[in-house]
Amino acid sequence: MLVAYHSPSAVQTAVDLANTFKPIKGEDTLETVEQLEDFLDDHSLAESPSSARDQRTGPRRLTRADLAEVRALRETVRAVLERANTDAVGAATLINDGLRRSRATPALRHEHDRWWTEVTSDTDRCSARLAATTLSALASVIATLGPSRLGVCAGLNCRATFVDLSRNGSKQYCTRTCAHRASVAAYRSRRSNS
Repeated sequence: MLVAYHSPSAVQTAVDLANTFKPIKGEDTLETVEQLEDFLDDHSLAESPSSARDQRTGPRRLTRADLAEVRALRETVRAVLERANTDAVGAATLINDGLRRSRATPALRHEHDRWWTEVTSDTDRCSARLAATTLSALASVIATLGPSRLGVCAGLNCRATFVDLSRNGSKQYCTRTCAHRASVAAYRSRRSNS
């Protein structure tokens, strides 16, 4: 049996992509082509989408169409993270559809006496490459650790997403800051009820 492998950086890229939209605050940090370029630069992956080259003209410039496609991908990634814990079959359908649309293909790789599979896209569209990376990483987490490892922060004023790669799988909050806020709120509530 082939064991799926999830790259922590690819998983983090998926989470960070979903969290470029903050639904409680209504903030969106993926509204311009420049913000997309910054996101891609901050999340350098093997064969980075922003490094796609045209043989005649050099580096391919990102466009508003690329931005629109990545924003649509963000909705898919966010939906997977939000529903995997409660509707794993629905999340799997979203992943499979997204991988099909991105023309994702698994490839067997070998380096330093180690074999692994990597999902890539044969197109130069940045959204397709980003979809292949992020959706295959989430699929791998579901296959190896289970759908309950994907979630949404339990903080009252936060809807950030997360993937729990910890050993015990008990993560409920996106960050320690949110966990601390919840702990302080619970403490204050207990004190006021005393």
